[in-house]
Amino acid sequence: MGSELFSARSLLFVPGDSERKMEKAAASAADMLLLDLEDAVAEPTKPAARGLVRAFLDRWAGGNRPWVRINALDTEHALPDLAAIVGGRPGGVMLPKVRSRGDIERLDNYLTALEAASDIPLGSVRVIIVSTETPEGLFAIGTYRDAPRLDAMTWGAEDIATAVGALDNRDDAGEYEHFYQMARSLCLAGAAAAQVVPIETIHGNFRDPEGLKRTATLARRAGFRGMLSIHPDQVDVINAAFTPTAEEVARARRIVDLFAANPGVGALGLDGEMLDVPHLRRAQDTVALADRLAAK
Repeated sequence: MGSELFSARSLLFVPGDSERKMEKAAASAADMLLLDLEDAVAEPTKPAARGLVRAFLDRWAGGNRPWVRINALDTEHALPDLAAIVGGRPGGVMLPKVRSRGDIERLDNYLTALEAASDIPLGSVRVIIVSTETPEGLFAIGTYRDAPRLDAMTWGAEDIATAVGALDNRDDAGEYEHFYQMARSLCLAGAAAAQVVPIETIHGNFRDPEGLKRTATLARRAGFRGMLSIHPDQVDVINAAFTPTAEEVARARRIVDLFAANPGVGALGLDGEMLDVPHLRRAQDTVALADRLAAK
């Protein structure tokens, strides 16, 4: 499912117009950096931000290469963003405000031309989409199976709230209203349908580690494989929440070993619980994730 890169648990947004913040983020424990040319960068400074991001990519000497969130395809900034960054070999591109599968295919065409012009292997720049920021996008979420370059999907509640004319996207208890919970669920289902990795959205209050821990823990339980972050202080909490515990890994290995010792048997008992193929597949996923993280 998706690229092996998506053993990434924490995906840290960094404003692309701040060299200082990019360098600080590079020193964090984030599994992936998302250099932002969209919402975090004011309109007048977008051209300068492109240059800073490209320079940062050119001097990157770490492991997983940073990704870049470009501006939406229907803006005047998307093509200049891509032209500036592709030659710097980003790990991938986050495409916001997706409306349909056609947006991904159009992005693929742009990336292919720019990779060819930069003598970069075709297809090497991968894609994450933000799947819930437009009304059209909500209806397209189930159509992304085999979309070119697509490795992951995430969601967001701010732009869609504006698009539908909402005054707020939270209820009186501070939880997302039903409409936004639905958007989150659609992202999770859409990622499963497309066989790509689902990524939880941000926890906006970076001074709320307990709330972040709860959100990240529930997201992993629901099926998300990682989470967006907006501040380096959130990274350790997210990494811990999306790392299987020793107890989880030990039980998963017991389940895998039990089925391996009983080939052809569809259901087996373990510690008083009846287990079948879905339990085995979840256990295999847990073991594979633990092994990837141990190999880092």
